[in-house]
Amino acid sequence: MKIVHLATHAQCNGNGTVNAMIDLACTQARNGHDVAIASSGGGYEPLLRRHGVTHVLLQQSRQPWRVPAMIAGFGRLIERFNPDVVHAHMMTGALISRFGSMRRRFALVTTIHHDIQKSASLMRFGDRVIVVSHAMGNALQERGLMADILSVVPSGAVGSPRFAGRPLPRPLHLGRPVLVSVSSMFERNGIADILHAFALVRHTHDARLYLVGDGLDRGLMEMLAEQLGIANYVTFVGFVADPRAYLAAADVFVFAPHEAPGPLVLSEAREAGCAIVATKVGGVPEMLDGGAGVLVAPGQPQQLAAKIGWLLMDSPVRAQYAERARRGVERFSVQRVCADHLGVYQRAIDGRKVQGLRTGRVAGAWVGD
Repeated sequence: MKIVHLATHAQCNGNGTVNAMIDLACTQARNGHDVAIASSGGGYEPLLRRHGVTHVLLQQSRQPWRVPAMIAGFGRLIERFNPDVVHAHMMTGALISRFGSMRRRFALVTTIHHDIQKSASLMRFGDRVIVVSHAMGNALQERGLMADILSVVPSGAVGSPRFAGRPLPRPLHLGRPVLVSVSSMFERNGIADILHAFALVRHTHDARLYLVGDGLDRGLMEMLAEQLGIANYVTFVGFVADPRAYLAAADVFVFAPHEAPGPLVLSEAREAGCAIVATKVGGVPEMLDGGAGVLVAPGQPQQLAAKIGWLLMDSPVRAQYAERARRGVERFSVQRVCADHLGVYQRAIDGRKVQGLRTGRVAGAWVGD
């Protein structure tokens, strides 16, 4: 199958949408498919080359005056690759794909990675629309997305090509007990809630907190740590391309977003065997099914602190949750994610064939000619 992925960039900066696309494209190429990514480029390009994925420079922008150039570039891309499927991972790519090639032969698949985006509804222009959790699918149907074009493909990063062939990072000696969170520094990711909860945990436990990730709100979070009197016990690690060493060192992994459709980091935390405390939002309960983590209400630091303190106090229970995290983790493998996507692609291709027959076109003109 010939597959073209569209994304704004291919930067290695912790963007979950890009990480998911990179994992998918590399796994598809490893399985023998002809795969290309079109984006403005970035640090993942060497990884793509090693896995046999072609990268094509295609600038994407929401500025109206750039639209003609984007459409022209997309036309050249389609002429060059003649893909069976174009998979758009962000809004701009979806719109270019849909309206930049009005007589298209390829099937268009879009993925809505984040329903927090006001533009998410524009991704409905795909022949098939993928969401990363059932919770997200239900929410989008309530907003008018047609169920007959919707497919749920749960997130997963176990066996990620981003880490393939790389040894585990050296163990970190961070002291005990250690709390770790891996998340971009944005208010919606609940970093402030984690800091407030940690301030409460410090009343009964001589713990340390490591916040792995970067973002626009980092300065505000550092100021909050100072105000709460916990700055000496909180380390703002910044972005780390491979967080496995921090996950391995965690006594408790804390994840407290206010919204999260299907966070990849939970599959990474489960693979590492972390005892997990997370907020019950979006696709998080699906990622922690079978009791693989402790769930709390979002925006409730006292609840968060109580559950963290409970796990720190009771080491047998903490070990039990770590074992539960590893149980069934193969469900989050990149190979399963790849297979699910290929199934969606085939349904989109078949749908285009049927549409071609209904409009009097030759079915074979849609795919592989």
